[in-house]
Parts: sequence; C-alpha cells; structure tokens
Amino acid sequence: MGQSYSDQMYNKLKEMREELLKNLISENEDFRAAVEDLGLNDLADVASNDIDCRTLEVLGNRDKLQLEKIDAAISRIKNGTYGICASCTKMISKDRLEAIPYAALCIECKQRAERNKR
Repeated sequence: MGQSYSDQMYNKLKEMREELLKNLISENEDFRAAVEDLGLNDLADVASNDIDCRTLEVLGNRDKLQLEKIDAAISRIKNGTYGICASCTKMISKDRLEAIPYAALCIECKQRAERNKR
C-alpha cells in the first residue's frame, strides 16, 4: 500500500469512528454522560483519545465491536501492516478495503472463516 492510500484510508477510518461516536452520543444518554465525565469538550477529543473501559460499557456490543475494529485498523496503518491479511499475509484488495476499511482478512480468508463458523 502506498503512503497516500494509507493516509486516505486513515482519514476515512477516523471519519467513520467520529460518525459512530457522534451517533452514539446523540442516541444514548448514558454514552453522552460518560463522554462528558471524561472532561472532553468536543467530538474531535473523543475521536482522538482512547475510550476508557467505563465508557465502552455503555455501548452496545455491535457498536463496541465496530469501534474496536476501526481502532485496530488505525493501529495497523500506524505500524505499517494495513492491507495485509492477518491470516495468510497476502494483500487485501483495494476494493475490499474501500468497502470495509477495517477489514483484517482478505476475501478468501474471510469466506473460509465464515464457512468454518457454520
């Protein structure tokens, strides 16, 4: 992956994270209170800081899992492993990353994992 592509995906992931947090804040009073208790004044602060365990407790499992996947993808960008399948170490297609920016598996490994779940 080139640096400009990584930068583009980093920005996209940060936007996804911010949008998810924004929706959670607007829909969930417990989440809003937890964010306010952190002493953060704006959404950019929330998006750029790790959310503590207490805050994550108020999130639904689906939202928590999505935030964790986004954060993991951001970490992969920072350590230079973004776009590399966590299972087979082949490059994940750009089409897949465009569709699911936080994907950790190539389509073949994801399909295999889904089959194994059944």
